[in-house]
Amino acid sequence: MWLNSVVSLLPLAILALALPSKDCEHQVKEAVVPPRGWTIFGPAPPDHIIKLRIALPQSNFRALEEQLYAISDPYHERYGAHLTKEEVEELVAPHPESVDSVTDWLSSHGIGEGDISRSPAGDWLTIKVPVSVVETMLDTKYHIWKHTASGEYIVRTTSYSLPKNLLEHVDLIQPTTMFGTFRKLKSTIHSVTAADSQIQSQHSPPIVDLATGVTVDASCNTTITITCLKEIYNAVNYTPSAHVGNSVGITGYLGEFANRADLQTFYADQVPAAAAANSTFNFISVAGGLDPQDPDDAGGEANLDVQFAFGLSFPVPSTFYSTAGSPPFIPDSGTPTDTNEPYTDWLDFILSHPNPPLAISTSYGDDEQTVPESFARRACAGFAQLGARGVSLTASSGDGGVGDGDPDPATQECLTNDGQNRTQFIPGFPASCPFITAVGGTVFFPERAVSFSGGGFSNYFARPAYQDEAVKGFLKALPKGTYSGLFNPNGRGIPDVAAQSDFFRVFIGGKPFSIGGTSASSPTFIGFVALLNDGRLKKGLPSLGFLNPLLYSKAVSGFNDITTGHNPGCGTEGFNATKGWDAVTGLGTPDFGKLLKLVT
Repeated sequence: MWLNSVVSLLPLAILALALPSKDCEHQVKEAVVPPRGWTIFGPAPPDHIIKLRIALPQSNFRALEEQLYAISDPYHERYGAHLTKEEVEELVAPHPESVDSVTDWLSSHGIGEGDISRSPAGDWLTIKVPVSVVETMLDTKYHIWKHTASGEYIVRTTSYSLPKNLLEHVDLIQPTTMFGTFRKLKSTIHSVTAADSQIQSQHSPPIVDLATGVTVDASCNTTITITCLKEIYNAVNYTPSAHVGNSVGITGYLGEFANRADLQTFYADQVPAAAAANSTFNFISVAGGLDPQDPDDAGGEANLDVQFAFGLSFPVPSTFYSTAGSPPFIPDSGTPTDTNEPYTDWLDFILSHPNPPLAISTSYGDDEQTVPESFARRACAGFAQLGARGVSLTASSGDGGVGDGDPDPATQECLTNDGQNRTQFIPGFPASCPFITAVGGTVFFPERAVSFSGGGFSNYFARPAYQDEAVKGFLKALPKGTYSGLFNPNGRGIPDVAAQSDFFRVFIGGKPFSIGGTSASSPTFIGFVALLNDGRLKKGLPSLGFLNPLLYSKAVSGFNDITTGHNPGCGTEGFNATKGWDAVTGLGTPDFGKLLKLVT
C-alpha cells in the first residue's frame, strides 16, 4: 500500500520538476514604499510596451574591482596597465547557469532568443514586452504614476517577484521600482540669463591671489571664459596636440542638442584658433538620439558642456553623444515604449564601443534616494568597467547644496522616501558612485565655494579606501553633534574636486547667455583632464583612467584648497569649505601646471 502510494506520487513529482518557471512559486525580489510626490493616475494600459532590462549577476566583479584599484593607484606596479574591452567583459560575464535559467524562464513566457538583446558581456538582457506580459512574468501590477510637482507621468510598480529558483540568477529588473526624476544639473538658483554681446572691459587692475600668486583678469569675477579658466587654473601657456591618440566626450540627454553654429560663434568669441580651423565635434547617436541644428533646438546644457569642455581641450578630438528618450510617459500620446533612465542606454552603448573617449563628462543626475539601490550599484559597476579600460569619468555634484535642489526653502523638505518621512540630506547619483569623479562648484577669484555646490555623503555606497583619510579628517573637525542623523558619516563623500560654476559665457541660438551650475564645473574639469592626458600621451604614458585614487594621493598637492563658503539646504547652513577635503568643494580646484608635473 505504502509503495503504491509512493509510485502514484512519482508522476506528480516529475511533473512539478518539469513545470516551466512561470508556474513556480514567486517571491518578492524588490519592493519600495510609494515615493513622496508620486500618486497613482490610473492602471497601465495592458498593451503599453515596456523596454525591460534584466541584470544577471556579474560572476567576477570583485576581481575587476581589485584590478581597477591596482591600475589606478599611482604607487602600484600595475599603474596605468588598463584592461582591454574583452578582459573586462570576461570578468563581468554571468555564470552559464544564470544565463540558462533566465533564458528558460523567458522562453516559458514565449520570449525567444530572437526577442532578446544581450550586452557584449551577457550581463544585461533587454526585451520589449507589453505590460500584460510583464505583470504575469513578475507577478505584479503596473500603474501610471503622476509626479505632483512636475506633472510628469511614468509607468511603474512598487514591487515585483520572481520564481524562487531565479532569485539568485537575477540582480534586478527595471523599469519596475525606479521613480527617479532624471534631470539636468543646471542650477535653478542661478538661472540662464541674457549676457552682453561683448564682454565688458574692466578698468580694474588684474586680481592677484596672494596665496598662490596667480593673476587673473578682473572681468573673470563677472564673466567666465576659456581665458579666465586657463588663467585661474594655471594652464595659459599649454598647447595640446590633435595627434597623440587623445579624445574627450560629452553626454547629452533629455532633448538637449549641441549646436555646431553656436560652437563656431563661441570659438570666434573665445578660442580664435579653433574658429580659424573650423573645428567641430564628432556626433554619435545613442538609441536614436537626434542631432537637430535649428537654432531653436539649441540646448543651454548641451551648448555649455561642449563649448567649455571642447574649448579648453582644443584641438583634442571631441565627441558629443545624443541619447534619446526620457523617463516620463505621456498617458494620452500613444508613447510606444517606457524606458529606464536614459544614461543606462548610453552606458550600454559606450561599454560596447571598442574605443570610447579617454575623458567623459556628464551633467545630469537624480536624487540618490529616488534610484533603487540595486540599480545604482549596477550602473556604478558599469562606470567601474569604463575606468578599468582607461576612461576618466566626471559628473556634476548637483545644485541643491546638501538638499534636493528645490530653490524655495519653504518647500525644500528633504524628506526620506522610505515611508518614514525623516529629514535627511539628499546626495545625488551618479555623483555618489565611487567610480566617478564628482565635481562641485566655486565662484569668483580668489575662489570660494558656491552656495549651490552639491555635497554630502552617500546612503548607498560606503566610503572608499582612497578617501578614507581625507574624509575622516573632515568629520573629525566637525563640531560634535553637527547635523547628527542628517547624513551617513560612513558613506562615500561628495564631491571629490571642484571648479568654477557660475557666470559662464555660453552661446545659445547665436546669442550670449550667462549660465551657472555644477553642470559647468564637470565639463570644465574634464577639459583639464583631457589636457593632462595630452601631456601623458606625448610622453608615451597611458591615459589617466579612473582618477580618484590618484587625486587623493600623489596628486593631492596639485589642488587649490578652498576654505571659504558653504552649501546650505534642508533648512541648514550645510557644510563649510575648510582646510583639506570638505563636503562642498572636495579636494579643491585644479592647478594644471602642478598636476601636469605630478602625472608626467
